[in-house]
Amino acid sequence: MSSKFDLIIAGGRVVTPDGVVDSDIGVKNGQIVAIKPQLSGEGPSATREISAKGHWVMPGGVDAHAHIEQMSGMGQMNADTFETATRSAAMGGTTSVISFAAQATGEPLAQTVEQYAKRAKRGAMIDHAFHLTITDVSVTNFAEDLGRLIRQGHRSLKIFTTYNIQLSDSEILEVMTQARKHGALVCVHAENDALIAHAKQKLLDAGKTDPKHHALSHPRMAEIEAIERMCRFAEFLDQPVMIFHVSTLEGAAIVGAARAHGAPVWAETCTHYLFMTDAVLDRPGLEGAKWMCSPPQRETKDQQALWKALDEGVLQLISSDHAPYRYDTTGKLSAGPNAGFHQIANGLPGLETRLPILFDAMVSNENLGPEAFAKLTATAPAELYGLPRKGRIEVGMDADITIWDPDKSQTYEPNDLHDNVGYNPWEGRKIQGWPVAVLLRGKLLMRNDEFFAQPGCGQWINRPKLATRPKGSPASDSWTFNE
Repeated sequence: MSSKFDLIIAGGRVVTPDGVVDSDIGVKNGQIVAIKPQLSGEGPSATREISAKGHWVMPGGVDAHAHIEQMSGMGQMNADTFETATRSAAMGGTTSVISFAAQATGEPLAQTVEQYAKRAKRGAMIDHAFHLTITDVSVTNFAEDLGRLIRQGHRSLKIFTTYNIQLSDSEILEVMTQARKHGALVCVHAENDALIAHAKQKLLDAGKTDPKHHALSHPRMAEIEAIERMCRFAEFLDQPVMIFHVSTLEGAAIVGAARAHGAPVWAETCTHYLFMTDAVLDRPGLEGAKWMCSPPQRETKDQQALWKALDEGVLQLISSDHAPYRYDTTGKLSAGPNAGFHQIANGLPGLETRLPILFDAMVSNENLGPEAFAKLTATAPAELYGLPRKGRIEVGMDADITIWDPDKSQTYEPNDLHDNVGYNPWEGRKIQGWPVAVLLRGKLLMRNDEFFAQPGCGQWINRPKLATRPKGSPASDSWTFNE
């Protein structure tokens, strides 16, 4: 007689959408088919069994904001390939990721997606989707290609309001209009370009070029203005918008106000904004470059406001904004040992550290708790970005599961991550609670810090519909089906 289950995860504290239960989980053909105590006692039970006694059983993490095998706006390739990035993600408990397919100037969108899909198919070891980063709307057949790609399951777009890849306001409105027509979420890096350029030039003229001055070159008003503008655009067009990496208390307040009067606006923050301030940039020489990112880390008052916004539902999820560059001449130091902040690549690694840091804060130290942890790091991103069968421990969902040992502690070391970055920006931080097993569709990716997956085992996630819908969108419109 064949086994009823391929796998039983036995005796854990399981975090489900309906609450925390002490239960077993039965897995068959890569999906969760039972959540019930004492499954192993029901006849021929399972081919395999993993004991989760005394452990938390959580949905595998969904990181909806990561740069992988991507060329930056400054012309530098990320340190990570899909293989190294997704290995790192899995070691930290993440089983699905949305990275970027970034359009080069003059490049048709279909070509962009094809190139990134090939890279991911070759190396990705967790399941994945893409945000289409739009930088050039003047390419031939732009609107037709964009509509077709959206209907094929690429349901989120990324635009910038700053840097050398920014779109003008009129172009942003056109992208939003096309997204509204075909059914996509528009994600925005929202900072005012003119304010940044003005602040940067003042600093350079004064000879203030150290990494610590990077924070001053991105004044909080740049974020405030751009978030306000994008919320107004979203409201005017009834087009869903996701504001990326909110870093300021004012930015969170603007999002909250827009949502309160009905604008289709959602927003995220990132791990480093919750736990770091701009003091991390103030180090000897260029050492602070390791922590440079945009927007920059802010102040303690902003951290407090962001946590409050997460608790109140003003911000819906926490991502990593994984943007890996090595601290050497291939990355952060490519402009030499005397580089100014304006010549240094922005970004820090986060795929592997996001969940352990948040588990320590939210579960071990009881800040918001285990259910909020699961929601903010897995359930909400899967729902908002339309990842079918992801982000929840529930019958019928993929068996993407991370098992956490609340008694295991770990102190981060200088270079103990499994990416290709070469440093850990959380060096010296002690974590209470650690991922001891990670499963993707019922298959072990990692157990007790030993990695088992092979390059290419991750699958592309088709997204036929989104939860982030226009306010006036009927259930029968183009937001609900593929071509």
